Amino acid sequence: LNRSWCYSAHVPSNGSGSTLTPKPSFGNKVTVVLGAQWGDEGKGKVVDLLAQDADMVCRCQGGNNAGHTVVVDSVEYDFHLLPSGIINPEVTAFIGNGVVIHIPGMFEEAEKNERKGKGWEKRLIISDRAHIVFDFHQAVDGVQEQQREEQAGKNLGTTKKGIGPVYSAKAARSGLRMCDLLADFTQFSERYKILAHQYKSMYPTLEIDIEGELERLKHYMERIRPMVRDGVYFMYEALRGPPKKILVEGANAALLDIDFGTYPFVTSSNCTVGGVCTGLGMPPHNVGEVYGVVKAYTTRVGIGAFPTEQSNDVGELLQTRGKEVGVTTGRKRRCGWLDLVLIKYANMINGFTAIALTKLDILDVFPEIKVGIAYKVNDEIIPHFPANQEVLNRVEVQYETLPGWKSDTSAARSFGELPENAQKYVHFVEEHVGVPVKWIGVGKSRESMIQLF
Repeated sequence: LNRSWCYSAHVPSNGSGSTLTPKPSFGNKVTVVLGAQWGDEGKGKVVDLLAQDADMVCRCQGGNNAGHTVVVDSVEYDFHLLPSGIINPEVTAFIGNGVVIHIPGMFEEAEKNERKGKGWEKRLIISDRAHIVFDFHQAVDGVQEQQREEQAGKNLGTTKKGIGPVYSAKAARSGLRMCDLLADFTQFSERYKILAHQYKSMYPTLEIDIEGELERLKHYMERIRPMVRDGVYFMYEALRGPPKKILVEGANAALLDIDFGTYPFVTSSNCTVGGVCTGLGMPPHNVGEVYGVVKAYTTRVGIGAFPTEQSNDVGELLQTRGKEVGVTTGRKRRCGWLDLVLIKYANMINGFTAIALTKLDILDVFPEIKVGIAYKVNDEIIPHFPANQEVLNRVEVQYETLPGWKSDTSAARSFGELPENAQKYVHFVEEHVGVPVKWIGVGKSRESMIQLF
């Protein structure tokens, strides 16, 4: 029996009469991989690397609005909802309570990758407290975007996967969870209909196929039943049981976090380290390594402030060389120089123990490379990352210009094989952020991740 308290012979001096003194709780620690910018940093690749010897891989927030691409043996796998670490046939994948699940979308994704030879339905565990995304949430997402466009002339650039509406329903306490679907289907159907009618009254143009969707959900019900467990107890057992390597795969990124991101141009969940505990149901002392994934330059999808954006030949070259197109939306990503102000900000929140610096090879062609190191507002350097979007839109970025290396790094397999100026670029990032770089990515394959320690 794992006791987190032990009996003590003496009575504490506080006079409470208690004979229990706290003893530190032991157990497995989870390794967390988080995006440090606006997403698309290459988290999937880092997870894929770490998942090779992992026992368990978890998702703790977001839904199928995330997009990870992993290349194994020249085969490309696209992940949206499933943890990408599930590629390893030895891994158990866990989708936590903080994740929102579009059930048909999940099976579609599994089947698409299944055709590429990876069987995993038996290795997937889903928390019974995870909320369900319905088709009408996705439809509402589209309608809301349209309204924002008409009213303010600007949308949020959502993926239209129903993520915002389902998290809104969760906060409004009107959402439905996996445990509801698998309990009494008649009751579930009634609650579903109430929710559907609420949306219909708010958005009269909305077309909802109530009976059709309920029929589809009923069809998936028995197939999903063996996967659903009490997530809190499942995590507790995993953390307290025999030694296990547990990996948590963050979706989205720090600057898209509902609290800390560039609000309102953010996602609807906490994609910083706090979301790991709330989205899996685990204590903070079981969080071990926290790896921040940083692209060697910056990209952003959709609208919102982007201080180091380059709307010029530089941005275009980064976009074409980096093939910067969204996995989920197919939209071209906006590109700019690396912004260390926002990396430092992401580190303040997440406390990275190490960094993975990806896509360094994309910078191979530049004679000189700029890095944003500070923001000025009204000619004064500010020590923080502004919360207000109007302020962020008018910050003046202070750049440091570093010499490029003008040579191909894609064949490098050790730090020593990188050109001297590329090595200096890596050290520059480490010194400014105050976090060591553990990996450097110079290409798409697993082999192109250089490990430093």
